[in-house]
Amino acid sequence: MKKLLLLSTFLIFACSSDDNSEDNPLPAYTIEGKWVWSPSENRADTNTMYEFADGVRHTYYCLDCPGDDDYWNSLEESDRIPGSNLYSVDSYDTLRVDLGFGNELVTQITFECDGGKLLMDGVFSHLWRLTSDCN
Repeated sequence: MKKLLLLSTFLIFACSSDDNSEDNPLPAYTIEGKWVWSPSENRADTNTMYEFADGVRHTYYCLDCPGDDDYWNSLEESDRIPGSNLYSVDSYDTLRVDLGFGNELVTQITFECDGGKLLMDGVFSHLWRLTSDCN
């Protein structure tokens, strides 16, 4: 009987789990990197790329481009449009972009598709990480 009680106690502790969210935090995605934007819901219509690097946002435009990742990956620093914008991410979910002349873009952001899609609270609708397979 003592062995059965001991075995039961052992099984209770062995099968219990602690799925506390503090012990299992959500993945920390970053805005750093290259992101493409499309005027439609179709990623193939992409005509703008934003590069977020070290607190500076750079922009690339394309009027008549293939819209695929190979094209955007082929661009170099000399292909950026002149000027850049400082940015920061506060409290993990608020993006602030200094647009100059006292104007600031402030938007809540969330990530989807394992960090490959960035939803921006109504501003650009969404961006796709250049290296992701998200649509």
